[in-house]
Amino acid sequence: MKDKIIREVYQILEERREHPTESYTSRLMMDDNEKKAEDKILEKIGEEAAEVIIASKNNEHLVYEATDLIFHTLVLLTYKGVKLEEIFNEFERRRRD
Repeated sequence: MKDKIIREVYQILEERREHPTESYTSRLMMDDNEKKAEDKILEKIGEEAAEVIIASKNNEHLVYEATDLIFHTLVLLTYKGVKLEEIFNEFERRRRD
């Protein structure tokens, strides 16, 4: 299944949230001040969203930039404790509506 890579990435993100390492994602999610950590993630999502817009307008690197945006969105969802199945369930619900 094509969703396998998303599941793997999400699992790694959850592991890094629970057991931080010296990784970019652990540093992004961990901060002594919880609000500051969330703000860092949200700022990164804003940057990535702007890069997707520019990539689309310039017709270059759109897949690369969109992947960055999706990744950082997954970081936020993981940070907030959202389970991947909740996201898949919401997509299924919307498909039926």
